[in-house]
Amino acid sequence: MSSRRDRIRAKIMSRVRIDPVTGCWEWTGPDSGKNGRGKGYPRMSLDGQTVAVHIAMWTNEHGYIPGKKELDHACRNRLCVRPEKDHVEMVTRKENAKRREQAKRGMIGHNGGPRLECEEVLQ
Repeated sequence: MSSRRDRIRAKIMSRVRIDPVTGCWEWTGPDSGKNGRGKGYPRMSLDGQTVAVHIAMWTNEHGYIPGKKELDHACRNRLCVRPEKDHVEMVTRKENAKRREQAKRGMIGHNGGPRLECEEVLQ
């Protein structure tokens, strides 16, 4: 019989599409909608409660998130639920806000970073 952790992982992964370019595990199920501060984050039902999928995946794989920490999509893709550090990382609220501003200015993240230049033009 599989563990609760295995069942949660399987439930999440059944609705994930892996982007071959970015490596993001993109949620294909419901999200939090198009309006408000939390818009566009993946949502699912777990034991009768609606939860943020990236948080459920993180805690399933890594454990508890302390009260002074939050998760930052280092890849800048809100639909990404991949629990590795280069995609979702536990940071302070201050660090998360700093990264969000950098991403808005196009400084970080493969979904908000600098545009790639064609190699033929550079040669």
